[in-house]
Amino acid sequence: MTDINQHIHHLHEKLQLLIKEYKQVQKENKKLQKEIAVLQSNQLAKNLQVEQLEQKVTAVQITGGHWDDSQKQALQKKIDTYLKEIDKCLALLHA
Repeated sequence: MTDINQHIHHLHEKLQLLIKEYKQVQKENKKLQKEIAVLQSNQLAKNLQVEQLEQKVTAVQITGGHWDDSQKQALQKKIDTYLKEIDKCLALLHA
């Protein structure tokens, strides 16, 4: 009978250890999820900043008037893309 009690006690100790480890893993997971959210927020802010800087560079290039053919074609493609997106939005509004 004492042998069974020892096994039960041993299993109980292992179970308590597993529960403790599980709680630690849950705490670490929450911490990592918060860290991911912060990093994603930072990345979005950086992407927005890059986009704004690219727009400023384009504006400076336009006002400077120093364009080669590839830059003109790239800008024309961007403008065409924006116009297509605007047309799609207008079509959805009228539908």
